[in-house]
Amino acid sequence: MLKECDAALWERYDLGILDLDGVVYIGPDAVAGVPAHLERAAAAGMHLAYVTNSAARPPARVAEHLRELGIPARTEDVVTSAQAAARLVADAVPPGATVFVIGGRGLVDALAEHGLSPAQDISEGPAAVVSGYHPDLRWRTVVDGAILVRRGLPWVASNADLTIPTVQGIGPGNGVLVRAVADFAEREPDVAGKPQPPLFAETRLRVGGDHPLVVGDRLDTDIEGAVNSGLDSLLVMTGVTGVRELVRAHQRQRPTYICADLSGLGEPQTVPVADDRGCLGLDGWTAAVTDGVLSVGGHGTDDDWWRLVATVAWVHLDTTGGPVDTARLSPPGSVTPDQTTDAHGRETVTRDDRRT
Repeated sequence: MLKECDAALWERYDLGILDLDGVVYIGPDAVAGVPAHLERAAAAGMHLAYVTNSAARPPARVAEHLRELGIPARTEDVVTSAQAAARLVADAVPPGATVFVIGGRGLVDALAEHGLSPAQDISEGPAAVVSGYHPDLRWRTVVDGAILVRRGLPWVASNADLTIPTVQGIGPGNGVLVRAVADFAEREPDVAGKPQPPLFAETRLRVGGDHPLVVGDRLDTDIEGAVNSGLDSLLVMTGVTGVRELVRAHQRQRPTYICADLSGLGEPQTVPVADDRGCLGLDGWTAAVTDGVLSVGGHGTDDDWWRLVATVAWVHLDTTGGPVDTARLSPPGSVTPDQTTDAHGRETVTRDDRRT
């Protein structure tokens, strides 16, 4: 399941393919400690690529935002799904062709980089359609693009994410629009973004690296995308994935490594082992499943707690076909009860400085 690594990850992998929201920043702010963690990773020789499924912002704007957060990112370090989509389109149409854009500036700039002519006028005779999220997209543009897709023009979507984070909460993402056009046109697009491989291939073309590591917070995009691309991955627990999602991960959504946050790039990776009673444990933590309920006891690091929970839960899922009950678990960093139950059913005090 999880893989062991006896050295820091930044010594084993020369390229970190980093998701942004939930990994590097949350909303307008950097995740705590991330600028320092990334500075150390870069100093150790790891190339850092900042990769986003969003096609709305050009790489220069993304890099500017990262620098505002104290992260020394260059424009060439940022790779977007718009760039991956533009390459797919360029491979499907003649040089200099006109391409209809259901989207905004990010896609326009990416197409221009390949010498293609972006357009939002159906009368210009486009040779293909590319679509991606943009907050100010006009319905007229959507209608015209959908008509062209229905006519059979090559169609590439930057991503198929059903949701996006907004300052007001979770909103509908590009995948909602993709679904509407696909239903109308009765056909599906080629998808450039995660969890499909093109965005990861684009990243390696632009940033380089022989041994890449995908770093993300989402199982269904970052981690599944790494699996689909044959790449190792690190799941960090600073974003959308929590205990409930982690214990239900099917095999194509399971990471190579798990860490609480990006500090794990500088750490060896340990894996759980079984004791003589069959209980799995890891550096001070023990865990077991009794009558379908997962319990964890002991003391240790946050990283090891997450690795142990994942391993025990996945063994149970693969064996029984159903997820474990995690209602009694309190993840590291959450407010925990003074009393809980250890792996052998005994009450034990588990509150310590690492879990409050």
